[in-house]
This record gives sequence, C-alpha cells and structure tokens, in this order.
Amino acid sequence: MSESSPLTRDIALRLALAVRELPGLDLRGFIGVVSERLGLPLTAAKLASITVADLTQWLASEDGKPASHDKEALKAAVRLLWGEGVDDGLPKAQPYAEGDIPNSLRVAMASNNGELVDGHFGSCVRFLVYQVSTSDYRLVAVRPTAEADTEEDKNVARSALISDCQLVYVQSIGGPAAAKVVRAGVHPVKWPVGGPVEGAIGKLQTAMQAPPPWLARVMGVEAASLARFAEEDETDVEEA
Repeated sequence: MSESSPLTRDIALRLALAVRELPGLDLRGFIGVVSERLGLPLTAAKLASITVADLTQWLASEDGKPASHDKEALKAAVRLLWGEGVDDGLPKAQPYAEGDIPNSLRVAMASNNGELVDGHFGSCVRFLVYQVSTSDYRLVAVRPTAEADTEEDKNVARSALISDCQLVYVQSIGGPAAAKVVRAGVHPVKWPVGGPVEGAIGKLQTAMQAPPPWLARVMGVEAASLARFAEEDETDVEEA
C-alpha cells in the first residue's frame, strides 16, 4: 500500500472484515491481491464489483487449485466487501475536551460488534475508547484496527493505536501481545465473558471507588488496602 494511495477507513474495515471470514488469509497479502486486480486507489465502487467467482479465482493457489474456503464463507466475505452489514449498530463518539470528566481513566474496549466487549486483542476490528470516572463515562473515540494490521508488527501498531489509554479490555490476549501493550503504557484486562461495554464499565467504576493495588497504580492513587494499613500505623504511633 503506497503512501500516495492510502486506504480510507471504510475500505480498510471492509477488507479486514472480509479476511475474518476467510481463515488463513493475511490482511496485507489480501490487500495486495485485491489492489493488483482492481488497481489503486481502492474504492467502494471497485469493491462492489467483486463476485464470488472473482474471489475464488484470486485466492487460488499458484498451481491453479481452487481456494480452499467454502462457498458460504466466500459469499459472506463478498457481502462485506460490498459494504453490507459493515458497522451496523456502531456507536457514535461524543465530543470530549480534556478535563470534562475529572479524575477519569481512558479505557479501550476490544470490539467487533456494536457497543460490546467481544474481541481478541490481535483480531478485533476496532477499539471503543471511553473516558471513565466513578460516576460518569463517555465514548470519546472509535478506532478501527485495519490500518494497524497492514504494519509489519500488527500488535505493536495496535498498541500504539491505544497508547493514550490506561486500560484495554479484551476477551483474550496472548503473552507476547500483552507484553507489547504493557510497553506502550497500557494495562491489559481480560474480560472473557464479553458482553455489553456498560457491564465492564460498571464493574470498573465500582473498583475505582476502592481500588485494588494494580488499579491504584494505574490511577496514580494509594490503594485502599494500603491506606488502611497506613492509618493503622499512624494510630499506633500516636498512641505510643
């Protein structure tokens, strides 16, 4: 992908979603194949011209054998390339200025659908970014991951995408990816049950009121348990 022919977010998202329907495909390679066949820049009109037969032919191996993907998967991929079902129910970010929500954390949620935490760190199609305090929260950004996945190290690129956040909630994340997230200054939180974002945020808001040590470090405050011990020490000194 040349700098003179960048992918728009809409086109990048369509390509990323299509690849998810076709296991074993690499996004960078797929973009290369589609770009070679359709020419740059890729547009919605060009993607709308793709047929199942086209995709089958393009994904055939070098020896001419048909693509191994089943027809239903190919159909689903083509529909996504056409734009059908892309971003259905996607929440809209609200304006936010620094300080609008005092004493808040910036939290990314790995998401594939709507306002849900339902993504693996390395494969989710977007991060929903919220500003969260103990009593309020606001969606401040929606960040597609497709462009990050065209980089040589997609996990480093994904980490950079949310480097302004203190936490990232994911259904799952591998050890090497987690290390890269931590190096970017973000604390990964596994939320394997998935579900609506508001559930994860509600639990976080409760925890923020009396934070455990790991969360206290993220918030830059003293953990409630440590504060209690400190008070006891002070009392002992005073009584002595």
